[in-house]
Amino acid sequence: MAEELEVKYGLPEKVIFCKNCVMSNQRPSSTREFKHSQKTKHKTMNIDDNGICDACRYAQHKEKINWDDRENQLLMLLDKYRRNDGYFDCIVPSSGGKDSGFAAHILKYKYGMTPLTITWPPIIYTDVGWKNFRNGIDIGGYDNVTFNYNGQIHALLTRLAIENLFHPFQPFILGQKCLPPKMATKFRVPLIFYGENEAEYGNPIAENSTSLRDQSYYTLNNLSDVRLGGISIDALFEKYNLKLSDIQNYLPAKPEELEKAKIEVHYLGYYLKWTPQEAYYYCVENTGFQANPVRAEGSYSKYNSLDDRIDGLHFYTTYIKFGIGRASYEASQEIRNKHLTREEGVALVRRFDGEFPRKYFQEIMNYIGMNSDDFYQLEQQFKSPHLWDLKNNKLRFQVS
Repeated sequence: MAEELEVKYGLPEKVIFCKNCVMSNQRPSSTREFKHSQKTKHKTMNIDDNGICDACRYAQHKEKINWDDRENQLLMLLDKYRRNDGYFDCIVPSSGGKDSGFAAHILKYKYGMTPLTITWPPIIYTDVGWKNFRNGIDIGGYDNVTFNYNGQIHALLTRLAIENLFHPFQPFILGQKCLPPKMATKFRVPLIFYGENEAEYGNPIAENSTSLRDQSYYTLNNLSDVRLGGISIDALFEKYNLKLSDIQNYLPAKPEELEKAKIEVHYLGYYLKWTPQEAYYYCVENTGFQANPVRAEGSYSKYNSLDDRIDGLHFYTTYIKFGIGRASYEASQEIRNKHLTREEGVALVRRFDGEFPRKYFQEIMNYIGMNSDDFYQLEQQFKSPHLWDLKNNKLRFQVS
């Protein structure tokens, strides 16, 4: 009789790989980060009866969209919010990467808008990430406001997110999603543009049917429902002596505040066909964007997610929890956009997925006050036995 293996995080017990890309059904869909706890059961990537994932199905659907019509819809939206009083008329959240650079630049120089970029900074900029951030302002030519958060609080929340969720990226995601709508109310700029919808990469296809971001990702009424670093607000106050003012910037806005200010959060990728590699080429030409001189640890690429020294650790933790590393994410996207064949993607994943991010690891541990041995112990704790042969310390399944 086959051994019954524990399945963590609400993942499907049976591992299935998409026949078109290299992604598996273990990929979690987007979550409400401020509700994320150890008990969270993730919704995951759907793979249909023909063996094709939702992300690949949507990539096929994009080829049938009338993009001229979508651009006309964009023009009508922009005309609704365009101002002639010299003030900003839209906000673009930006860390200095290729996607936000593309969005801000094209909105300003092709469509005649006056965007204000809002930055929730990486935990520690990479050298090339900092150069690209500055180049976007100095060469790309758009305005920016950067929110410099309390480093002690950010380090604590990052450490707690690792200890409780094995999710070092959570504080960055919280700021990236929650801060811009709040800043929009303060600056009285009701139109916000993110790049492409996260749903393009594995959420249910229906989430791509609108240009608007679901408000439940960035609004909340009840503080008692919030979890930061996987623990309740009350526990943060009692155990770590924090105050509400210490964590306010990580919390979602109240819906009534955004409704009063008539804030709308749109995906520019709904209106313009979004291809990450094309955004990279555009930014090289127009904003001074530079690729990494070497490939990213855990992958083969040089132009994706290169702003933050914690990026590599983030992708490593997804490999540990879900069996999906950085090369899987990046190869799947490039297969869908016909920049790689599936055979090439399989080879790249088998070569690079799960590579340990040594370059910045100790620097990150020092920043958040964590002992590296504690991290390695947590790594074993967060492996799901249905994915990992714990005795031999290897994945039970590989894409082929």
